[in-house]
Amino acid sequence: MRNFDKKIESYLRNFEALASLSLRFILGLAFIIYASKKFPLPPEGLVEYYELHPILASTVALSELFSGIIIIIAAFIKNPLGNILTRLAGLNIVLLMSSILVVAHSDWFITTKLFSSVQIFLLVSGFYFFIKGNKK
Repeated sequence: MRNFDKKIESYLRNFEALASLSLRFILGLAFIIYASKKFPLPPEGLVEYYELHPILASTVALSELFSGIIIIIAAFIKNPLGNILTRLAGLNIVLLMSSILVVAHSDWFITTKLFSSVQIFLLVSGFYFFIKGNKK
């Protein structure tokens, strides 16, 4: 069993970067798609339903868009700047998703609804990149 595990580990180690890149790409794409639904600015849904000021609502939309773009592009910047951009985008995603959960889904806390929603996965993925950065 131990030899079998070592063979699998040895083989899959070749694809380790692909796993992180896949998660990064899907996370970034999700944020770009969510943000694109909020255009043109200011997003009427956020302004009317949540009674956000138009500037704040526009900031949320732009923040989602830039977080998605940056988390993808930063993967290809192989220096400290790429690492910092990844961490900042991850932090911004954590802040956005935490705020969204508190404001829009406060009734979900510690329920099956929370753990079966896409929001928790976006939050945790953002946290992953905030902690990990571009490190292997």
